[in-house]
Amino acid sequence: MRLWMMGVIAAGIVVGAGVARGSEPASVERYHDAVEPLLIDYCYRCHAEGTIKGGVAFDEGSAADLLNRRDLWWSVLQNVRSGIMPPAGKPRPTPEEVQTLARWVKRDVFGIDPNDPDPGRVTVRRLNRIEYRNTIHDLMGIDFKAEEEFPADDTGYGFDTIGDVLSVSPLLLEKYFQAAEAIVKQAVPTSGRKAPERSYRGIEFRGTAKGQTGDLMPFDQRATVSRSFLAEAAGDYRIELDLAVKAPYQLDPGRCSVAFSLDERVGIRASYDGRASKTSHYAFDARLKDGDHKMTMALEPGEPKGKGVDFRIVAVRVIGPLDAAHRVQPPNYARFFPRDQAPNADPDRRAYAREVLDSFARRAFRRPVDPRTLDRLVDLAASVYILPGKTFEQGIAQAMTAVLASPRFLFRIESVEPGQGSRPHAPIDEYAMASRLSYFLWSTMPDDELFDLAARGKLRANLEKQVRRMLADPKAHELTRNFVGQWLEIRDLDGLYFNERAILFREGVRFRGADTARNVLTQTIRRAMRSETEMAFEYVAREDRSILEWIDCDYTFLNDRLAKYYEIPGVEGSELHKVTLPKGSPRGGVLTQGAVLAVTSTPARTSPVKRGQFILDNILGTPAPPPPPDIPPLEAVKKDGLDHTPTTRELMALHREKPTCAACHARMDPIGLALDHFNPLGKWRDQESKQPIDASGRLITGEAFHDVRDLKKILRDQHRLDFYRCVTGKLLTYAVGRGLEPTDIESVDRIVDRLDQSGGKFSALLMGVIESPPFQRRRNARIASRP
Repeated sequence: MRLWMMGVIAAGIVVGAGVARGSEPASVERYHDAVEPLLIDYCYRCHAEGTIKGGVAFDEGSAADLLNRRDLWWSVLQNVRSGIMPPAGKPRPTPEEVQTLARWVKRDVFGIDPNDPDPGRVTVRRLNRIEYRNTIHDLMGIDFKAEEEFPADDTGYGFDTIGDVLSVSPLLLEKYFQAAEAIVKQAVPTSGRKAPERSYRGIEFRGTAKGQTGDLMPFDQRATVSRSFLAEAAGDYRIELDLAVKAPYQLDPGRCSVAFSLDERVGIRASYDGRASKTSHYAFDARLKDGDHKMTMALEPGEPKGKGVDFRIVAVRVIGPLDAAHRVQPPNYARFFPRDQAPNADPDRRAYAREVLDSFARRAFRRPVDPRTLDRLVDLAASVYILPGKTFEQGIAQAMTAVLASPRFLFRIESVEPGQGSRPHAPIDEYAMASRLSYFLWSTMPDDELFDLAARGKLRANLEKQVRRMLADPKAHELTRNFVGQWLEIRDLDGLYFNERAILFREGVRFRGADTARNVLTQTIRRAMRSETEMAFEYVAREDRSILEWIDCDYTFLNDRLAKYYEIPGVEGSELHKVTLPKGSPRGGVLTQGAVLAVTSTPARTSPVKRGQFILDNILGTPAPPPPPDIPPLEAVKKDGLDHTPTTRELMALHREKPTCAACHARMDPIGLALDHFNPLGKWRDQESKQPIDASGRLITGEAFHDVRDLKKILRDQHRLDFYRCVTGKLLTYAVGRGLEPTDIESVDRIVDRLDQSGGKFSALLMGVIESPPFQRRRNARIASRP
C-alpha cells in the first residue's frame, strides 16, 4: 500500500483530488514535495488509510483543503516539536525533517514572510490596577490603593495585562472619575506659599507605662501621653487635633474626659461617651517662643467606666509661624508648578497655565499633547481660577482631574513612526516604545530618561543600554512580582486554605504540640516561599545566567525559618539569601519550591493532576485539554480490592481505568506523581497512608525517571527547547498584552534559536522579546485587510 501511494505521488496525482501537478499552487506543490512524504513515513499509520485517531486524517479531501486547516497544522507542529507525536516507540522525524515541516507550515499555511514577520494584532490596553497604582505614584507622588478602590482585573492567557479582557464597565468608569478627584485633591496643592505644617500621629505620643501610646487609650484607664516638638521661630501658631472614639455597641458604654495641653497650658477639654464611634476636630491658637515645646494628652475615666471602648489621637498638626515671612511652598508644589508663584494676570498667567498643563499632560498621556487638547485643558483651568476666591492652583487642579479621567491616561494609546502609516507592518513610534518598555519591565510609566530619548528619536539606538539600566532599577521587581507571580501562579499563595490536620494524618503525623508549629503554613512562611521563587528568578536575570536553572540547580534562597521548615540544616539569619543545597538534595529549581508545590495542591492532599498540568502548561508549553464536565472528586473513585487507605498514586491508577480519562492522565499523572514526595505544604515526606512513596514514572514522550531529581534533569537536558519555547511564549504574551497567534511562530522561533545559541542566557530571552516584531511593530489593520 505504501509503495503504491508513493507511486501515485511520483506520478503527480493529488491523493483524493485528481488534480494535475502543473496546475497546483506553489504551496500545494511544496506540500507534495516536502511534507507529504513525512506524513506518509511518520503519521499515516494512525491518521490515514481509514485510521482516524484524534479525528485527524491526512488523506481525506484535496491537498488545498488540507492546507487551509490552520488550527490542524499549528497542532501538528506543536506536537511534533514537543515529541508528543509520533508516540513514543514509533519512528520519529529527524531534526532536519522537523525543520522542513516547520518552514512549510510557517510559509505556506500561515503565510509568514521571514523578512517581514506579521507582528500580530494590537488591542488598545487599559492600565490594570497595578499599573494604575504605580503610574499614579510616579506621576503624582502619592500612594493610591487601586487594589482596594477598583474591582479586580480580568485575566486572559494567565495574565492581567491582556488588552482583550481589560474592559471598562460603567462601575469602573465611575470609580475612575472618583479616583481622579481624590488623587488630585490629595496630591496637588491648591494654593501657593502657606504657613509651615507638621503632623504627628497618635502612636508618636508616649506614656509612662510600657507600650502606652496615644494611638490606643482605653476609656476605663487613666493615662497621660506626650510628644515634644521644636519651634524653629517665635510667632503665632495654630494647633489642630483629630480625635476619635472606637466604640462597640453596648448598653452601658461608659464615659471619659480628655484634656490637651501645650507646655502645661490646657488648650482643649472634651468629654466623650462610648455610645458610638466618631471622629472630632479641634483647633486653638498659641503664641510660642522658639525652642522645644511639649504636647500632652490626659485621659480621665468617668462613671460608669467603659469596658472595650477606646479613645485615640488620630493626628495633631502644628501650623506656623503664621506670618507671611515664614510661609513655604506646600509639599509636592514643585512637582507640578515650576515657578515659585503664578503670574497675577493674563496673558502671562494663561501662558504659565499652558506650560504647567503641557508638562503634566505629556507625562500623563505618555506622549506629546496636541494643541487642541491643550487649549481645552487651559480653558478648563481658566474657567476656575478667574472666579472670585479661587486660586491659580485650584484651576490647574481641575484640569489635572480631567487629565486623569481621560482615556489617553487610562489606556495605552500607541502611534506608528511618522511616515510609516502606509506599511502593513509599521514600527511603533518611540513614545509607544518607551511605554511598552516601562510597563513591561516596571509596570509603570516611562521615567524622564526614556521620555527624553523618545523625544530625540534616540531610544531604539540605545535600547540595550536602557534595558540594562531599567533592570538595575528597584522598579524592575515589578516584572518579577507580576510576571513570575502569574506565570508560576504564586500570587495566589497568601489566600489559599490548607487542612493541615488532614494532610498530616495521611502521613501518619500526630498533629499536636511541636508538630503544630513545625507544620502549619503560616503567613510568614508563605511570604518566605514566595520570596524564594522571586529571588531565584531575579538571580538568574541579574547575573544573566541560564534560564534552565529555573528547572534544576544546586541552590535556592532561604532564611533560618524557611530552612528549618524545609529541614535543611546550617542556615542562619532572618534575611533570605542564596544557599548551596546539600549534595543529592531533591530541591533546587522552581518545581520543588514551596510556593509552587502549595499552589498546585488541594486543601487536603497533593494533586498529581494539578502539578502535572502545571508543568505541561508552564514549563513544557503542552497543556492537556480541559476535563469533561461533571468529573467526580478523586476520593469518590471505587476502591474495590484494596485492603488499606489508598495512596494518591493508587487513586489515580483507578481513575485512569476509565477510557475517557486515560489519554490525558497518561500525560499529566506521571509528571505530577514525580513530585509526590512533597506534601501540599511543600514539605518532604517518605510515606502516604502508611505506604512508601513511589515517584517513578515515564513521560508520554518516552523518558523514564526514578524521582523528581531525574525528572528535572530530563526536562532540563532533553526538553530544553520546549522550555525555551514555553517561557518565550509566556513572556511575549505578558509583554505585548495578547495571546500568541500562529503568525507569531517565526518570532518565537527566532528567540528560541537565540536562547539556544547563548546557552539559555536570560538576556537572550529578554532582548529577544523586546526586539521581536510583536514588540517593535504593529499591524496596520486597514492595509493588511486589503485583498
